[in-house]
Amino acid sequence: MINRLNFLSPSLILGAALVLALFGLSGCATVPERPQPRLTGDPIIDGNTHRAAAPVQDRMLWDYRIAASALRAGQPDEAKLHLDSALPLIGGILANDADAKKARSLFSAESTKTFIGEPYERVMAYYYRGLLYWRDGQPDNARACYRSGQLIDSDAETAEYKSDYVLLDYLDGFVSAKLAADGSDAFARAQANAKNLKLPAYDPAANVLIFAEYGTGPRKYGGGEYSEQLKFFVKNSAAHAATLNVNGQTVNLPAYDDLNFQATTRGGRVMDYILGGKAVFKRTTNTVGDVALIGALIAANNGSRDGDRAAVALGAIGLIGKIASAATTPRADIRMWDNLPQRLSFAALRLAPGDYPATLEFQDATGQTLRGLTQTLTLHVDPVDRDTVIFLSELKR
Repeated sequence: MINRLNFLSPSLILGAALVLALFGLSGCATVPERPQPRLTGDPIIDGNTHRAAAPVQDRMLWDYRIAASALRAGQPDEAKLHLDSALPLIGGILANDADAKKARSLFSAESTKTFIGEPYERVMAYYYRGLLYWRDGQPDNARACYRSGQLIDSDAETAEYKSDYVLLDYLDGFVSAKLAADGSDAFARAQANAKNLKLPAYDPAANVLIFAEYGTGPRKYGGGEYSEQLKFFVKNSAAHAATLNVNGQTVNLPAYDDLNFQATTRGGRVMDYILGGKAVFKRTTNTVGDVALIGALIAANNGSRDGDRAAVALGAIGLIGKIASAATTPRADIRMWDNLPQRLSFAALRLAPGDYPATLEFQDATGQTLRGLTQTLTLHVDPVDRDTVIFLSELKR
């Protein structure tokens, strides 16, 4: 039998292996670019356009973004539509989802899974839905949202950061007080998390509830050799507090919760360990591939039949290692709810039905008013037998 290796040049074989390895590194197929949607500058219209064109696994992310924009634009029905689309997916039912399993495999990116967000993002979906329930005269459903948010926050790695949102407990207890139930336990938990910031006592007769937000929330980025580490860029926003001047009174709106703090105190994720393992595998297979291909070149220069055979074998090992390394995707998922605030506040007051001119001001860390951020508005208090919920945002555009 003729030995076919006699007709193959070891250098030719190694050259082919290197070319194939390069193909593996660059990918075997080109994904066609999605057509760019035509934008109007309106965050709600454009958000819905993006959502319609987005892959299925990204639609919940657009629901989040559109809901926040709709709240700031005074479109509560639009906000409810998107939050009600997103919330059913938050409760952990995706643990065995096919996309989630795929994301845990070596050769699929974490971003292929359906986006539900990090805990602080999921908490905010419940927080926003809670204030909308309260606005619609359903404080019991609002309370359920606040409790769901604290439950989501309960899996932090360090005990002191578990369920440590101030407003979620405070509002839980406030609803209970307004429903003639005992909200003292929730108030005590909220005060413990607020530390030196004294919380106002509940006033069950208060009929105007002010939800305020200011500052810019956290941004995600990938750290590590292969961007396998989910990291957060946080910048302390200029606005540290706010005041609302209405009907001859000044309503203080201090920062009770900070989403930058919440994002950066979670500790490790289960997915971090998976991505770390992927990074080790990618690094190891790449090194093995390099060593094998170098060994193949050395063997090829040996000039003997055994050297030629060793060159072919090592070249094959090197090729497999390089392709396996190139195909491994340890990159962390950095899709983000990118229009969240940094700070959250709340106040309750009593106002008779009617319209009230008001001024919303924001203060810096020294207590000085940030002149460029002042908003003038009119508060409308409904004559109906339910609380009036007012949503105020520095991020309103």
